[in-house]
Amino acid sequence: MAKKDRRDEIIELQNQLIRSRTQKNLFRVDDDLWGVREPVLTLDPSEKTPEEKAPSTPDPAPAAPAGNEHASLSWDPPKFPLPRFEQSTDELMRLIRESAESLTQMTEELNNKQQKGTGALPDIPLKDEPVLNSQVEKKAEKAAAEEPVEEPPEKIEDLKAELHGYIGLDLIKQEVDSLINYVTIMQRRKDAGLPTPDMSLHMVFSGNPGTGKTMIARLMSRIYKSLGILSKGHLVETDRSGLVAGYVGQTAIKTKEVIDKAKGGVLFIDEAYALTNRGGQDFGQEAVDTLLKNMEDMRDDLIVIVAGYTELMEQFVNSNPGLKSRFNRFMEFPDYTVDELMGIFDMRCEKSGYRLKDDEAREALRARLVKASEDLSAFGNARGVRNLFERALSKQADRLAGYEEITKEDLESLTAEDIKEA
Repeated sequence: MAKKDRRDEIIELQNQLIRSRTQKNLFRVDDDLWGVREPVLTLDPSEKTPEEKAPSTPDPAPAAPAGNEHASLSWDPPKFPLPRFEQSTDELMRLIRESAESLTQMTEELNNKQQKGTGALPDIPLKDEPVLNSQVEKKAEKAAAEEPVEEPPEKIEDLKAELHGYIGLDLIKQEVDSLINYVTIMQRRKDAGLPTPDMSLHMVFSGNPGTGKTMIARLMSRIYKSLGILSKGHLVETDRSGLVAGYVGQTAIKTKEVIDKAKGGVLFIDEAYALTNRGGQDFGQEAVDTLLKNMEDMRDDLIVIVAGYTELMEQFVNSNPGLKSRFNRFMEFPDYTVDELMGIFDMRCEKSGYRLKDDEAREALRARLVKASEDLSAFGNARGVRNLFERALSKQADRLAGYEEITKEDLESLTAEDIKEA
C-alpha cells in the first residue's frame, strides 16, 4: 500500500510539473531532473542525430558515483533524447511522462532494497513540488538578503543618558558610571601599548524582585558593546530550568547550548542561587562547573551576570571557590521609595496615554503604595506598580462600559475609584 501511495505521489508530482511549465522552460526541467547534457539539436529534419548515425550498440551502464555507500543499488538513470525544435508540446510532455515512470521504478527499487536490509536510502516524502536548481539559488539569495545586518555600537553618551533617565537607582548609576570609566581607561592603555590587568567584568546583582536588575543587565550588554568589550552585545536570559536537566550528563550539554547562544553578549542568570542550594546530589553543580569552565574559555567575548535575593546570592558566590574568584563586582539594588513608585506609575500613565484624574486619585494611589511598601519584596517594587497600573485600567474599562456617552477625557482619566478597586 505504501509503495502504491509513493508511486501516486511521484506521478502526481510530475503531472504538476507538466501543468506548470511552459514549452520554453521544458528544457530546463529536463536539465534539473537528469543533469545538463550536451545538446544534440538540428534545424534540418532530414539530418540524422549522432545517435541515429551511430551503430545501435547499448551503452554500458554508468558507474555509481564515487563514495557511494550503496554499491548494490543500480545507478542507471534513464536517458531520453533531447527533442528537436520542430517537436510538438505533446511529444515533450510524453517524454516527461516517461521520466515519471522511470523515476517510479527507481523509487520502488530503493524501497525494495531497504526492506531487504541492503542499506538503501530510506523513503523521501515527495508531497511538495520539487525544488529545482534555479529555485535553490533564489532561496539562497533571499535568505542572504533577509539575514539581519549587525547594527553599529551605540554612542556611550546616549547610553549614559538613558541610564540616568531611569527613576531611582542612584547607587547603581554611580556604580555603572565608575565601571564605564574603568573600562574606558583600560582600553586607552591597551591602545597605547601599555600593560593592562585582566578585567573581570562578571557581576552579581542582588536585591528584591522588581528593583531593576534585568533592566540594568540589558543596558550593560549594550554598554559593553559600545565600549568594544563584546562583539554582539545581546542579552540571553535564563534560570535554573534553562540550565539543569533531569538526567546525568545532560545538564552539561544543556548549559553549554545556552552559553554558546550567549557568546558575544551577556548571559543573565536569574535566581542563580537555585543552582547550588539543592544539596550535593543535585545536577545544579554540574551546571555551575560547566559555567565556570566556559567563563574562562570565553572570557574575551562573554560576560555573565547572576542575580537574586541578597542573602541567597552571598551564599551562592561563597559556595564555590571558582565562583568567588570570577565574580568580584557586586551591585546591590535597593527597594524603591514611595515617591519613586509614584514616579514609575506616572511614567506608565504618560507612555500609555492615561493620567490620574485629580488629587483624590493621586492620594488613593499614594495610600496603596504606602501600604505596599511595608513588604516590597512581596509587592514586587516596579513590577508591582506595573501590575497595579494594569488592574486600574481594567477597573476603568468596567466603569466606562456603563456610560451611555464616553468622552476623550473619560478614556484618559483614572479615578480614585479605579485605584482603590485595582
